[in-house]
Amino acid sequence: MATRGFVVYLLCCFSASVLSALLFTDRNDTNGYRKNSSLFYTPYESSSEKVWPTETGVTLVDASVQELEFSWRLLLATVIGFLGSACGTVGGVGGGGIFVPMLTLIVGFDTKSAAALSKCMIMGASSSSVWYNLRVPHPTKEVPILDYDLALLFQPMLMLGITIGVSLSVVFPYWLITILIIILFLGTSSRSFFKGIEMWKAESILKKEMAKQQEAMVNSQGEPLIDSEYDPLVPREKKSELQILRFNFRWKMILVLMLVWIAFLVVQIIKNDVAVCSTWYWILFSLQVPIALAVFGYEAVKLNMEHKKRMSTGSTQAICEASIQWTATNLAFCALCGILGGTVGGLLGSGGGFILGPLLLEIGVIPQVASATATFVMMFSSSLSVVEFYLLKRFPIPYALYLMAVSVLAGFWGQFFVRKLITILGRASLIIFILSGVIFASALIMGVIGIEKSIEMMHNHEFMGFLSFCSSQ
Repeated sequence: MATRGFVVYLLCCFSASVLSALLFTDRNDTNGYRKNSSLFYTPYESSSEKVWPTETGVTLVDASVQELEFSWRLLLATVIGFLGSACGTVGGVGGGGIFVPMLTLIVGFDTKSAAALSKCMIMGASSSSVWYNLRVPHPTKEVPILDYDLALLFQPMLMLGITIGVSLSVVFPYWLITILIIILFLGTSSRSFFKGIEMWKAESILKKEMAKQQEAMVNSQGEPLIDSEYDPLVPREKKSELQILRFNFRWKMILVLMLVWIAFLVVQIIKNDVAVCSTWYWILFSLQVPIALAVFGYEAVKLNMEHKKRMSTGSTQAICEASIQWTATNLAFCALCGILGGTVGGLLGSGGGFILGPLLLEIGVIPQVASATATFVMMFSSSLSVVEFYLLKRFPIPYALYLMAVSVLAGFWGQFFVRKLITILGRASLIIFILSGVIFASALIMGVIGIEKSIEMMHNHEFMGFLSFCSSQ
């Protein structure tokens, strides 16, 4: 698999960064002890303090009730949020790397409230995108555009990884998280960009061949000899929207995904009411492992058996969109990638889309299906976070509803316009370039803010090492 080299690159860079942090940080220096290593740390941040905007443009600490106040800041956030949601859902990455700094630096929310509102925006955009994709046929095959096999394979491991990553985020040093963000986002954006160039070249060759075939089918008077069309990268409407919706909607698969979502939610809710690092805390934390492994194992066995059956009959048709062979080794590798993607996503405050989107492209999934499937999985992970944040009363409801409405519209119209553009240009590689652009923009924004804040912490002689997990909760 081509993606193995990229994963080795990530593992080596991450390991080197963590090792350097362990070797060169002073464990005895506890000045400036911080409660959270979130990338967009603010002086107001803690487990209970809330910093929300007011009608005067200043912040309100420990606000319990908040009304939606329109201002130029909210208008600017609306424009950025709309564009970020539209591009993020098309690329299958969500856009959390853009939303969090926008909500903190422009609107004026504290980091945790901004992260909660960001999840609301991602949930709204991904939900509307899923609804749109359910009414779109597969571009080349008579199968659903949402690859449910891949969703069932990656969703449980991704959610398990996110839980691990969130736990690590309170332990890792702030500057280390900044370095990991730069390594990850620059790596995935550049990898996706080069993959987009490869696909663009392949599409150009295909378009030239199609043009030659059309010229050969025209007589001397310019009239076509054969009435035919060939456009494999663009979906052609052969059924009504209702028929396509029924075909794409596989309720049994969705029910399994919903059960996984509910299981993780119940564990998280109960765990939040238990003392950190107590015996019951670790029991509940460990319960997530068998839940994820059970669903992943079921899907892995299914894909492996179908792979063996296909090999015995000599069939070359792939089980799902991915071009890899579903052997035990490759399935274990996918599990590793899912956990790694979720851990990085939880560590950096995203929903894992920055890993899953590029990963699906790496293993051979075509852009339309990769975008639709990544957005589908992201809808579950983001909605889980939204429910948890709601129970913690972490975001103001009026702002959440407004920003979700903006994201819902952006997700739908983003999919609509990009699909139309692909139809006109005949280039599905546009999805890959949008994916690469969103990740690169997130790398720049989060990297610049992270470096600036790290330098400020160094000047203030704040603690720059690892924290104890139990004492930093």
